[in-house]
Amino acid sequence: MAVWDLSVTLEDLGHEAPQLTLSVTSELHVGGVILKLVEKTKMQRDWSDYALWWEQKQCWLLRTSWTLEKYGIHADARLLFMPQHKPLRLGLPSGITLRIRTCFSSPVFKTVMGICRMLNIRHPEELSLLRPVEEKKKKKDKDSAEELHDLTEVPLTSASQPCLYNGMPAHFADSPQTEAIYKMMSVTQPPPAPEVVAKQYRPASVVDKAHIHGRWLDSSRCLMQQGIQQNDRLWLRFKYYSFYDIEPKYDMVRLTQLYEQARWAILLEDIDCTEEEMMLFGALQYHISKVSQSEPQMLSCSAAMDDLESALQSLEVKMGGESSASEMLENMTAPELNDYLKIFRPKRLTLKGYKQYWFKFQDTSINYFKSKEESIGEPIQQIQLRGCEVAPDVNVSAQKFLIRLLIPAPEGMNEVYLRCENEQQYAQWMAACRLASKGKSLADSSFQSEIQSIRTFLAMQKTDSSSHGKAPANDESINTHSLVSPRYHKKYKTKQLTPRILDAYQNVAQLSLADALMRFLQIWQALPDFGLTYVVVRFKGSRKDEVLGIAPNRLIRIDLGVGDVVKTWRYNNMKQWNVNWDIRQVAIEFEGNVNIAFGCVTADCKIVHEFIGGYIFLSTRSREKSDTLNEELFHKLTGGHHAL
Repeated sequence: MAVWDLSVTLEDLGHEAPQLTLSVTSELHVGGVILKLVEKTKMQRDWSDYALWWEQKQCWLLRTSWTLEKYGIHADARLLFMPQHKPLRLGLPSGITLRIRTCFSSPVFKTVMGICRMLNIRHPEELSLLRPVEEKKKKKDKDSAEELHDLTEVPLTSASQPCLYNGMPAHFADSPQTEAIYKMMSVTQPPPAPEVVAKQYRPASVVDKAHIHGRWLDSSRCLMQQGIQQNDRLWLRFKYYSFYDIEPKYDMVRLTQLYEQARWAILLEDIDCTEEEMMLFGALQYHISKVSQSEPQMLSCSAAMDDLESALQSLEVKMGGESSASEMLENMTAPELNDYLKIFRPKRLTLKGYKQYWFKFQDTSINYFKSKEESIGEPIQQIQLRGCEVAPDVNVSAQKFLIRLLIPAPEGMNEVYLRCENEQQYAQWMAACRLASKGKSLADSSFQSEIQSIRTFLAMQKTDSSSHGKAPANDESINTHSLVSPRYHKKYKTKQLTPRILDAYQNVAQLSLADALMRFLQIWQALPDFGLTYVVVRFKGSRKDEVLGIAPNRLIRIDLGVGDVVKTWRYNNMKQWNVNWDIRQVAIEFEGNVNIAFGCVTADCKIVHEFIGGYIFLSTRSREKSDTLNEELFHKLTGGHHAL
């Protein structure tokens, strides 16, 4: 075999350092090259983490048994010998920046799993990394360096469940510094100062939001392949809005960071909400910051009690499973729901307002009749709710209880408003419509809990005039600028906002910290625009750009001219989707011979492909398999041509 020279740069010596030249043959395997390299450096150190990076092909040579010939390496190859784990500056949703050692050679999906395992965040499949959005820099701020919390010395554990010591992972309990950092991650940050909010980038339109979503890293490729260098800055964020099994006892870091991400989305007007909801969000933030300062850390609960509790719980589940046949029959008969409601269709060119009819709920559709007496015959119309959009339009103080339905039709979406008389009626019909839109009937076990959560939400929006005396009329510690989004400061003065926030605070003042955090997330998840990721696309055959919204259970098409939802497609009606990687076009086929195809403008089509595949992957999670992550399935669904 011919012997030839291969030159390798040792990264630690810097790019300017002379290259090391090795005499090799094409039959030599990569492991042999590394062995020769280490001998030639004559440096005593732990080389176990080092590997070769091939610069022209942008890939790691991790298969040490492969020969140079098999990899296709010749004398002109530029190889770098460097560690696979390097420090990275990681911005958390709460605004804390960590310096953390991460893997630059595994796919990003695995890298995120490693980071989450270290930070004690369960269900890492819901998070990912994205390139940060630059803050508005002022000339004065030049010298303000960000505060870095160094965790590079903390070892990355390989155990899937880190062993806890005093409620925190053992690798954090080694030194007071790391302990302090862990506590900082698991406690909510105080409401931000108004100047901090003003400095943040605020997306002004759906297109701006779409540009941010184009910054997600590709989960199938490693950090090096995406041009990320050591000590670069990335954000760790919840990417998929499908949160599984949040348990405050074990998920304090996860819950806190999720709350922070939700809070910033509301403060920066990333998601729209009504005025009443905004006051409630403000009150909850105020309550959470108050309680988290006074309540001692929830970390120090004894492990033995936890084990006992979980054992009792699993026993309870087993016992609960053995219900009698009569009970099951009882549960299978669906409750009846019929009543007089008022209906209004804004699309028709009439000025008539709401008309009253007798409405009857059946499976996943609503029939309506002129009156109760005529409900035996044919209905005036049947509204099929499966696959429709359901949004609340409520103002408790004005006694306005509307349900807004967007119903899929061949030519787009038909809009219908249902008006309820009171809370009781609204809670039942709203719950029924929400279930029906997901294809569930009233017999579904979640019907009652859905009604209950709607009632709780309404109760929180009520203002109690009798308790005004008890509320501190002007609480000095309340800084409204940190609690509601900038739009409301333009609209109201602080002294107008304070009593309204304190009013809403009356309804949440009794909640514990964990309950308040969970309630905040529940209300956030109930917002009509919750969980939408936007991408500017161009549909096949169309001449203008439109926006595709990707949600946990559906895709929506938004007309940029009017900003309205034109069409909704649900994943459960999806037959298949594929990407033509040559022309960068995504094609999706739905039941009923519905085919759509589009190219992406603001993001790579891989990002869209990954979101759709990712949501379908998340919908396959179940209690039995919750501990093990099916990584292979994730890559099959999201990897595209990399997976093949």
